[in-house]
Amino acid sequence: MLNSQRSVSELPKMSAASQVERAVLEEEFNWLLKEEVHAVLKQLQDILKEASRRFAMPTPGLESQLKQENFILGSSTMDQVKGVLTLQGEALTQADINLKVAKSSQVLHFQFRDDKQWKLQQIQDARNHVNQALQLLSSRDESYRFKTGAEVNKLMDAVMLQLTRARNRLTTPATMTLPELATSSLMKMFTPPMPGDVMVNFYINLSKLCLTVYQLHVLQPNTTKNFKAAGSSVLHNPGAMFELNTNRFEVSHVHKVECVVPWLNDTLVFFTISLQLCQQLKDKISVFSSFWNYRPF
Repeated sequence: MLNSQRSVSELPKMSAASQVERAVLEEEFNWLLKEEVHAVLKQLQDILKEASRRFAMPTPGLESQLKQENFILGSSTMDQVKGVLTLQGEALTQADINLKVAKSSQVLHFQFRDDKQWKLQQIQDARNHVNQALQLLSSRDESYRFKTGAEVNKLMDAVMLQLTRARNRLTTPATMTLPELATSSLMKMFTPPMPGDVMVNFYINLSKLCLTVYQLHVLQPNTTKNFKAAGSSVLHNPGAMFELNTNRFEVSHVHKVECVVPWLNDTLVFFTISLQLCQQLKDKISVFSSFWNYRPF
């Protein structure tokens, strides 16, 4: 009985202490909304501007001022495919490829026609997502006053969505079927024209620029092989089959070569840092939210 009386008598003191603690936390939370949120937004903008600068787009009429970078393709374990790719922003402006034909010593040489260049859609999409994230951040300048943690979280979620999409475009190449590759406009960009039994594909995987070359052979109508068309994939394996214009083909050889593009690696690092900053701010908001929702008495 005495214990219960003492607990009741201490209730006002505990309530007063709780009220003081709450007042202190409210003051800290208001400082977070007014000062720290904007400091993080400024930091995010600075980082993403650097990322956007890596994706630099040519100014109309001044395309020649955008830096051209040459990358040598090759592999220490194989010499069937070698080449040099010229990257200018999001565009491959030149591709010079040597292919050693399997089972012969013949070397085929192809390069882009002078009037052709290949847009890397992954880089273009990633850049667009970065710019959308920057637009979201710039819509809340230093004069804007955030009123609730939920408002901050909503902005962080929107920014994180764009950054995640940007990162995914660089880390997850698009899948394609073999007929899609065979009829791609990329196949019409080379001189001399690519022969009918060779296909190529370019894509980005993380910070690497990849080239895949497929060598094909025609399946004869009287073949005893069980034909099964391959589905969509980033990289098709030898033995994959497809049908095009009543002809059936099988992939006989696959050659993949790649090179590292340093500025793509930079952008992936920027995405990771930015996503961490967003999450850290959300976590701080969550600490205060958990207190408001906690009622000790």
